[in-house]
Amino acid sequence: MSEINYVSGRMDNIPISRLHYKMLWLIGLGIFLDGFDVYLSGGVLGVLLKSGWSTINLNATFISVTFVGLLIGSLLTGFVGDSMGRKFAYQLNLLIFGLASLVAAVSPNMIFLIVCRGIMGIGLGAEIVTGYALLAEFVPSKTRGKWVSMLSLITNVSAPASALLGYLIIPRLGWRWMFVIVGVLSLIVWFLRRTMPESPRWYESKGMIEKAEEVIEMFEKKAEDETGIHVSRPVLDMNSKSKLQSKKSARFSDLFKGNILPRTVVGCMILIAINTLIYTFVTWAPTLFLRNGINVSKSLGYTTIMMVGAPLGALVGGFIVDRCGRKWCLIIFMILAGVLGYAYAVQQTMWLILVIGFFLTIMIYILLTLGLAVYVPELFPTEIRLRGTGFSNAIGRLATIFTPYGVAWLINNYSVKLVFISLDVLLLVVALIIFIFGVETKQKSLDQI
Repeated sequence: MSEINYVSGRMDNIPISRLHYKMLWLIGLGIFLDGFDVYLSGGVLGVLLKSGWSTINLNATFISVTFVGLLIGSLLTGFVGDSMGRKFAYQLNLLIFGLASLVAAVSPNMIFLIVCRGIMGIGLGAEIVTGYALLAEFVPSKTRGKWVSMLSLITNVSAPASALLGYLIIPRLGWRWMFVIVGVLSLIVWFLRRTMPESPRWYESKGMIEKAEEVIEMFEKKAEDETGIHVSRPVLDMNSKSKLQSKKSARFSDLFKGNILPRTVVGCMILIAINTLIYTFVTWAPTLFLRNGINVSKSLGYTTIMMVGAPLGALVGGFIVDRCGRKWCLIIFMILAGVLGYAYAVQQTMWLILVIGFFLTIMIYILLTLGLAVYVPELFPTEIRLRGTGFSNAIGRLATIFTPYGVAWLINNYSVKLVFISLDVLLLVVALIIFIFGVETKQKSLDQI
């Protein structure tokens, strides 16, 4: 087979086995804990503020430091993962996150907790970047979207899980136990992932063909044992092997050259739109309820109901991604999210706000699944996949550091309605950029893309 598709061709030709599911769960558990930790902060900060252990300003710093850590982690893991391997980066991320969580549980004051949170954020940001890209490199191209969407579903279940566990644990045992649970579970998952194989595509990108073949043969043998189907094994001739072993290393600057530049732009803009949409909607949804005369308790209850749409959105995304493709689905659902966002903002009737908000949540998490989880990692070649994905995530995180101030300014000086109009404009601009520069990746080998 050719230099371009030797490893891809063999990996795409392997029937699904329990080894693929093992990879899904080993990767998924780490990203689940990542999402769990992001969502637990709301309950923890509320208790800290009420008890006098923290202040509004310190809580704001806690949130800002989290996003700064996410940004740094997203950027650094791209370099580590592309140079030292996906497995090394993934294990390092979880170790940093788990140990920092345990230290955070014994924080003597809020400043110490904020510092721990920044370190945790580095591990959190790196986990998301590595996880989705890593799974995509192991599963067949024809069902890659479905598999990565399943990973997104596991991640998004963390939102209601975190809310439920916080409800059960914080009032009875205290906020520190939330960090203990996350830290202990992270170290358990880190231990379980020690035997996880390295990506054969990464091995190929580094010219380590023998190691790539060892991993491929492990998957082939497992599939044959379970299915009884013989997996054809093409022979790599010495001339092609020599070419593979002498492949030129890619550089970070390649993200801004040739046909990769428009993909970098598309990846960054998609993640700016998705991050801004998620954090603006989730953060300010209770405000809209409060401004319509709903008390705090009911406001949080309504918001929780709407968040049930998160895993439903991941399910819908997983169903359509390999059938309808990535590019046009992203364009269509960005437009639909814009329409629903405007309708949500102008409503005065509570049941309509709740219903429209629920469907808007579904749209948002369809976009999260299609864009962040599936599409963006597919845009970049193996040699710079994690750097491209990490850079795009970092730019998306950067937007979330500054947009809350813009949202607050619009609400204080104008209205919530104008916030959603601004989001609509952003979504339409990004949809246009995807239409012009985006490429379709549905059921294509990663190397073909």
